[in-house]
Amino acid sequence: MNDTPLFESRLTSLRFLHRGKVRDLYAVGGDRLLVIQTDRLSAFDVILPTPIPGKGRVLTALSLFWFHRLARIIPNHLTGIAPESVVTAAEREQVAGRAMVVKKLRPLLVEAVVRGYIIGSGWKDYQQTGAICGIQLPPGLRQADRLPQPIFTPASKAPAGEHDENIPFVEVEKIVGAALAAGVRDTAIRLYTEAAEYAASRGIIIADTKFEFGVDGSGRLHLIDEALTPDSSRFWPASEYRVGISPPSFDKQFVRDWLETQPWDKRPPAPALPADVLARTAEKYQEALRLLTGRQLVTADERR
Repeated sequence: MNDTPLFESRLTSLRFLHRGKVRDLYAVGGDRLLVIQTDRLSAFDVILPTPIPGKGRVLTALSLFWFHRLARIIPNHLTGIAPESVVTAAEREQVAGRAMVVKKLRPLLVEAVVRGYIIGSGWKDYQQTGAICGIQLPPGLRQADRLPQPIFTPASKAPAGEHDENIPFVEVEKIVGAALAAGVRDTAIRLYTEAAEYAASRGIIIADTKFEFGVDGSGRLHLIDEALTPDSSRFWPASEYRVGISPPSFDKQFVRDWLETQPWDKRPPAPALPADVLARTAEKYQEALRLLTGRQLVTADERR
């Protein structure tokens, strides 16, 4: 397996469909997709020019771990088909350890966000209104406080380059229908609760997370995209958790903090990341994988 960071995939054996902030999508026949997790990183909704070594493999390994662990709650989009089997021999290095062959489902145009702690945009909303997405919360909560129970705080799916916006549950009902909206809410909270309990046993607090859902031809709900990774979740080391501050996290916060010190207006192009920031960020992602799954990425040197 090649350890060279992958910024963009270049497959010619499959029909290219879409290049997102992090993932590249290709068609596999008419009913499946090849999803490649690149090592791209976005911050402030801008794709950075410097890939994070190992990031795509970490996100893939973690998503697969959670998809299998949570499959008894909800079906997911995995097919079980090896990604290496749908590309040519010359292209296998581009997909090894960082891709999934998935069912082609109809994605719901809602970000299913669940919060167990008050932080980020939820903390800002609470300070202004005492509520998040119309859900009234007890007075006197402090930054990073644990909520009395997890809450579903959906967001709209914004066009590329724009920010998602928190929306009330009634808006979700308008977008997908009342019955499906209730299913998304209840399933998302159940997924979060189970994952948070497991993560706590491994020394990690899942402060909040974002799920993506899709439906098949019969309208059955599926978990899609990625699941409970440092890109879609806020992971805090339990040993460093303190109320009243924003705790350190296993994600790209280290990159965001560095970018805030740079003379950059948060518009493309973003500045290139220095070697020490790259290394520290890669370490954060890999530490999350190790703590949650007991696994770690194997480098080329270790394989020799």
